[in-house]
Order: sequence, then structure tokens, then C-alpha cells
Amino acid sequence: MLSGERKEGGSPRFGKLHLPVGLWINSPRKQLAKLGRRWPSAASVKSSSSDTGSRSSEPMAPPPPHVELRRVGAVKAAGGASGSRAKRISQLFRGSGTGASGAGGAGVPGTPGAAQRWASEKKLPELAAGVAPEPPLATRPTAPPGVLKIFGAGLASGTNYKSVLATARSTARELVAEALERYGLAGSSGGGPGESSSADAFALCDALGRPATGGTGGSEWRAEHLRVLGDWERPLLVQELWRARPGWARRFELRGREEALRLEQEAFGAADSKGTGAPSWRPQKSRSRAASGGAALASPGPGSGSGAPAGSGGKERSENLSLRRSVSELNLQGRRRRQQERRQQALSMAPGAADIQIGPGDPGDLDQLSQCLIQAPSNHPYFLLLQGYQDAQDFVVYVMTREQHVFGRGRTPSSCSGSPAPYVDTFLNAPDILPCHCTVRAGPEPPAMVRPSRGAPVTHNGCLLLREAELHPGDLLGLGEHFLFMYKDPRAGGSGPVRPPWLPARPGATPPGLGWAFSCRLCGRGLQERGEALAAYLDGREPVLRFRPCEEEALLGEIVRAAASGAGALPPLGPATLLALCVQHSARELELGHLPRMLGRLARLIKEVVWEKIKEIGDRQPENHAEGVPEVPLTPEAVSVELRPLMLWMANTTELLSFVQEKVLEMEKEADQDGLSSDPQLCNDLELCDEAMALLDEVIMCTFQQSVYYLTKTLYSTLPALLDSNPFTAGAELPGPGSELGAMPPGLKPTLGVFQAALELTSQCELHPDLVSQTFGYLFFFSNASLLNSLMERGQSRPFYQWSRAVQIRTNLDLVLDWLQGAGLVDIATEFFRKLSIAVNLLCVPRTSLLKASWSSLRTDYPTLTPAQLHHLLSHYQLGPGLRPPPAWDPPPAERDVVATGDIFESFSSHPPLILPLGSPRLCLTEPVTNDALHCELRRLRRLLWDLEQQELPANHRHGPPVTTPP
Repeated sequence: MLSGERKEGGSPRFGKLHLPVGLWINSPRKQLAKLGRRWPSAASVKSSSSDTGSRSSEPMAPPPPHVELRRVGAVKAAGGASGSRAKRISQLFRGSGTGASGAGGAGVPGTPGAAQRWASEKKLPELAAGVAPEPPLATRPTAPPGVLKIFGAGLASGTNYKSVLATARSTARELVAEALERYGLAGSSGGGPGESSSADAFALCDALGRPATGGTGGSEWRAEHLRVLGDWERPLLVQELWRARPGWARRFELRGREEALRLEQEAFGAADSKGTGAPSWRPQKSRSRAASGGAALASPGPGSGSGAPAGSGGKERSENLSLRRSVSELNLQGRRRRQQERRQQALSMAPGAADIQIGPGDPGDLDQLSQCLIQAPSNHPYFLLLQGYQDAQDFVVYVMTREQHVFGRGRTPSSCSGSPAPYVDTFLNAPDILPCHCTVRAGPEPPAMVRPSRGAPVTHNGCLLLREAELHPGDLLGLGEHFLFMYKDPRAGGSGPVRPPWLPARPGATPPGLGWAFSCRLCGRGLQERGEALAAYLDGREPVLRFRPCEEEALLGEIVRAAASGAGALPPLGPATLLALCVQHSARELELGHLPRMLGRLARLIKEVVWEKIKEIGDRQPENHAEGVPEVPLTPEAVSVELRPLMLWMANTTELLSFVQEKVLEMEKEADQDGLSSDPQLCNDLELCDEAMALLDEVIMCTFQQSVYYLTKTLYSTLPALLDSNPFTAGAELPGPGSELGAMPPGLKPTLGVFQAALELTSQCELHPDLVSQTFGYLFFFSNASLLNSLMERGQSRPFYQWSRAVQIRTNLDLVLDWLQGAGLVDIATEFFRKLSIAVNLLCVPRTSLLKASWSSLRTDYPTLTPAQLHHLLSHYQLGPGLRPPPAWDPPPAERDVVATGDIFESFSSHPPLILPLGSPRLCLTEPVTNDALHCELRRLRRLLWDLEQQELPANHRHGPPVTTPP
């Protein structure tokens, strides 16, 4: 037996933004037929051991029922004679007619000496008439004999085993005779019938066990399975064709026949009591025995040329049959009797049982009857076949032995193309069944789920199934054009639906008027019922938006255009919610290849709308103004109005991208479960999804870039007041933390006004918190770099670095941080304003303390400043009229080159990168729609789809949208 197993496995596709054992039982008869062409036609049986000398080969006749046992001394005496011997005729593929008649079959004791011959030996010409033709020797490669170790199993003290030289033609009976001679148990020295009776008293057993680490002999052997070999089985072929599994070992034991039969009977009785725990080779005993080289039990044909008369041959064949019958065959007969009694009892429960007589001449009818009396499993789901493809090959019940059950045809060698074949539980041989057609998952908790493979025709309760759906007990599952199953789950009990959905709603009821003529024949609902259901859907609050593929383009265009125009009072994430409903319907209801195409179309629509909006803002806010036309700075209110559409699209596209990524990951996971991760169609679909997500990513990047551009453009004109304004004006009190914008000093209000407008805009558009943090991080980065560069630039032209001016700047900066703390942004602001704060802190140090400091101590106290920036602040610090910086402020020679060549200005290109949020979307598509504006827009789209469907019908078949009747 050979065993193999398949391995399964998958990996996400996204990077930064993206992401049993099968048993083949080869027929022993077929294996032997292949090996039979390789074995030599004849061979002699020899034995070699340390305790006996070698003997010359002698020709042997076909094995008779009784084999002469020779003494050791006689064998040695006969070893002096040499000469060519006729080879024996192979018994490997012969029938039972090869047995000898009574005269030639019994062994006759020979005389001792060199001229002694086997009494049962015949010349080759005499046996040629009764032997089936064999392939020519030239066509078969010769094989050397093998050495078999036959363990005595306590027959003789002091020895564990005897080595016997055997070939593929050696039978078990011959090896028993040789082993008895080796153990000195061959009977009397004179030979005679005692030798034959000695061979009959022993049997060769095939023992399987687990050897200890120290070896396989003596007390270290633990035998667990024992089988008595038939007299005509070929032990060498048994050892070659049926190898032990890893961890097990085989050996041949010589036991008393009665003891061996008793041990085998006890083993089989224990296996019968365990039911399914019986050895896997037991049902194939007869076939294994015949395949390993034993003679068949059929009588010879008319042209066999047997040397015995028909009557005597048939009688002797029956006697030999009883002699060769092993305990396994006796057990099979007892089992057949018990099975016949059970069939008779089962048949008595069938209608008309009294008129049926079961006789021994119709076993085929009994087998068919037993196969028809099927009891469904009580602890596993199963499928009941209602219609099949080939009645002779299809089963009635298909049981689910795993939580995941795969229907398929399996791959032929020509269709594998090097890729691993999917694991299939139930093989269906219809021509329209795919290699992996359908997958059913039934866990411990209901409901079960059924998912068709790509391009597989599957119906669920009569409706075409394109995506995964729930499967309840009693549902009808159609695979292709031929197979129809009913799903049953005995574990569910009464938890399933009361009535199958494919039954009429009111079976046997009187049709309610003419409306019954327009009812659906599948579900049985009348026209009025269907109208009420449609009205409930059109006006319902369930997050569902159904559409056909032909209506997809019109639906997506309507949603995107309505969101771009700002018509209605949709919530901020309303467009993303409606578009996610479209994506969800495509992923659940439509064919597998539809979702990637729809995502590409949706991404292109959003990109076109956003590009148009960016162009409109650029036309109203040009970068280069005409000569003579003064540039009007943007106010916080104006920039908020301009950026609102872009911020809305950035928020909606972010949520939509997260939702799409989840669906694509689910698609990849399902493909990995089905073993189709290398499917070319799936790879093409995933590439289309990647392209669509790349477009959505580009939309988010562009909207973010345009938003921070116009916000920083507004900040650029307000930031200089933080360096020039004096917060200590006459009569003014410094506001505390958390103060309102109106309480702040006049020089800070414009800058804080931009921050407040950006904060309100992100809150109104419900921008993702991660994008809100990154938006203000970019604004604070720009403010810090702009203010620090202005500070460095002002110190070069006029006296600016002095203690009084530094205290004013420090106070303005502290007031800004206090206000941002009230807005919840102080952590981000502190991080990005760190360099400006350190530079201002240096200038706020009193003059006397600063004069005592050295270059090394200042570098240690202000590590954020570069050597060039620190030297610039110190060299331009206003110490007083006529005073120059002290020599202690000069950089050491090692840093002078860095100071001379270093840049004192901050670069705006070192801004932090934009990292898109990769988490669960914030869209809620599992609960009813509670927002009235979103519900109103959802109703409008549903009725739009209804109108599109009605326009395709003839004028006399069109209907207006149904209206729900009041209760």
C-alpha cells in the first residue's frame, strides 16, 4: 500500500499599502502481473545456514499435496552427485488443475545414495501437457534468489531463526519443509508418510510487529498481527509487494498449525468485535493470496490437458481445496452466513416479504438489496442524491467527513500542467463538473456555507449561485446540468427552517384569483406578495443595494455625481457608504470576475471628479497674478470653503480603500482555502484590484497634498506676527490654557484662526484620525521651519538677537502651545516646534549666564541646533555697544569646516511622509440605516434602478414602483 498526502498554503499581496492522507490501493493482482514478467521461469529451493552444509540442486516436480522430508545425512550423501537438472515449471500463474493425481502426487521414500531421486519427480515432457504456456525466458530478466529468515517461535532452544534460500517460485509449503529440516524436525530418517504429516502439522505465518531498538530477535520482538500463509502463497513476493509501514517490521514464523490458526482466529474475533478497527488487509485475504502466487481454485478448462481423469481430478481438487482452506476463508464463510441472516431479517421488513424466498443461488441480488437498505448517518452532515449522471456509479448518500467538503471531478494527467491538484472529497464524473467545482463548509454551529468555484455552474434552491451563501438542511444544491443533491444535517435537529424554501408557500390552497398566474413557480409567492416584498425593499432601511451588472455604470455614475455636486444633505461618509454597498453586492452576489472590473471603473470615476475639483480651485486661486493686480491673501473662512470638497473626497476615499482591501484579502483567503492561489484568472483579478487600489491611493495623496498646500499658503502670511508682536501690551492680560480664540492677543489670532479652521474642517468631513494627525503634523512642520528660517534671516541684517525680543517670542510660542493643548494637538505641536523652542530658549538665557558658557557646554545643552545654526546665533547675539563675542564661543578647529559650510536654514523637503491608515473601515454595513438623509438617498437609488429595469420591458409590461399597503 502506498500513501500520500497533499499540502496546502497563501500569503497577503499587500505591502505598505496592499497588502488527509489519500490512500491508493494498488491491486495485488495487477502488481503481480507486472512483476511476473520479470521473474525467471524456474528456480530451485535451497537453504543455507551455519549448522548445515550446502547441497546440490535437484529438479523438483510441481508441489504435491504431500512433500517428502529428507534427513540431513541423506541430503549430504546425495550432494556428491552432480549434473544438470530439469527446472521446475512455475506455479505462479497456473490454475488448480496443476495438482497431480493420486499416483503421482504422493511422495515415495527414496533410497539413500547419490542416485536417490524424489519419488514425486517427473520429467519435463510429462508435465508439459498440463502446464499453461509461459513467456519466453529471453523476454524476462533473471533475478537472484533471496534469503528468508524463518523464526522458530520456540520450536528449538538456543536458536532464533534459520536462513532459507528462496526464489519468487518458492511456496510456503516448500519453505516449511525446508525449515523443518533445518530445525531437525523433519520426522524419521527413513522418510515416509511421517514427513508429510510433519509438514502438515506446521504453518508459515506472516507476523507484523514493532521491533525494539536493540534488534528484532528473541524477547525484543513484539508481534501485534499474525496471518497464516496459504500453502501455495509465495513468501518472497509477499515480502516484496507488501512492505511494512515505518516503525513496523515483518518476519516469517514457523508455528504449529493448530496454534497458528487459533491465534489468527482470536485476532479476527477481536477485530470483528471492534467493527471498524479490523485490519485493513483482512477483506482482501483471498485476493492477496492469489496475487502472491497461489494457485487459483477454478477447475481447468477442456483444453488444459490435465493428466488425471475428470472425475478423479475433480474429487482430488475438492479434497485439496479443503486442505488448503485457511482460517481466514472459514471466517469469511461464517461472515457470509451472518450477513445472509441479516439480509433476510431486513428483507422481512420490506413490503411483500412473505412472497420472497432467498436462496443460496442469488448472492448478487442480496448484495444489491443490502446496498439499497441504507441508514443515514446520525452525527455527520450528508448529501442525498436526487439526480445523478451514471446510476451504476453514483452513490445515494455522500457523507461529509470533514468540516470542509469539496465536490469536483479531479484533474486528469493532461490537465495538471505542473500545478498541485486540489483536494477533492467527492468525485463526480459528469463532463461539466470542474476539477474543484464547489466547496461546502459545515462547522459545529449552523448554518453551513456553500461557495461555488470560478465558472462552476451551481444552483441553490433553483437559483443560480455566484457567490457564497448559507446552506440549510433541506436545501437543494445543483451541480452542473446533471447532479442534484439535498443537504441534510442530523446534528441540527429542529433548528433548521420549518419548510424548505423551494416548496410552495401554500401547497394545496386554492389559487387566489388571477394573481396566481403571475406567481413565481419556484417560491410560490403570488403577485401581491412579491409586490409587498419589493415595496419593503425599496423603502427599507437595510444596508442593501441590489443591481444587475448592466445597471452598474449608471448607478456608480449617479452616486459619484451626486457626491461631487453636493446635492442633498448626505452625511460626510455617505458617498463611501453607498459605494461600499455596491462593492459588497458585487462581492456576494455577482460572479467572481465582476468585482475587479467594478473596482477599476469606480476608481477612475472618483479620480476624474477629484481632478476636476482641483482644477476649479486652481483657477480661482492662481499662483501667478497679472501685473498690477494685488494678490488677495486667503482667509481661514475662504480656505475652508475651497477645501471642503477635497477633504470630503479624501475622507470617503480612505474609508472606501480600507473596505476594498478587506474584500480583496477575503478573495485571496478563499482562493488559498480552495487551493487555487496559482490560478491564472485569480492572478489577473488580483492585478486588476491592485490597479484600482493604486488609483484610490493616488486620489488620497493628491487631495492631501492640495489641502496642506492651501493651508500652508494661508499660514505663510500670518506666521511673521509670532516674531514681531508683543503679547505684553498695555492693559492686556495673558490668557490661560484652554482659552477661546477671541481671548488671544491680536498678533496670534490669524495663525490660530488657520489652525481652528483646519480642525473644524477635518471634524466636519469626519476625516480619519490618522490623517488628521498627519495633516496638523505637516502644518506644524511648515510653521516651525518658516519661523526658524525667519529668525535666522533677521539676525543677519539688524540687531534682533537680544534677551527682551526673545522673551516676547517665547511668550507667543507658549500661548500657541497652550491653545493647541485645549484642541488636543499639543503632543504633535511640541514634537514639531522643538527646534524653534530650543533656539528661542538659547536667546532667552540672561546675558551674564551666557557669557560664562563655552562652545562645548552650549553644544551639550542645545543638541538639536546644528553647529552652523548655533554659531550663527552666538556670533550675532547683541552683547552691547562695542562688545564682541568671547573666544569661548568659537568652535574648535575640528568643527570649523562644518560651521563654515553648514546651512543655517531648514529645508521644507524633509517633511514626514504620508502613511495611509490600514485598519478596519469605519463604515457600518451590518446595522439598519439610521441617518434619514442617507436613507432618503438609498431609496432614491433603489427606485432609479427599478426605473432602469422597467425601461427594458415592453410598454404594456411596465409597472410603477409598488407601494406598501398599510396594515
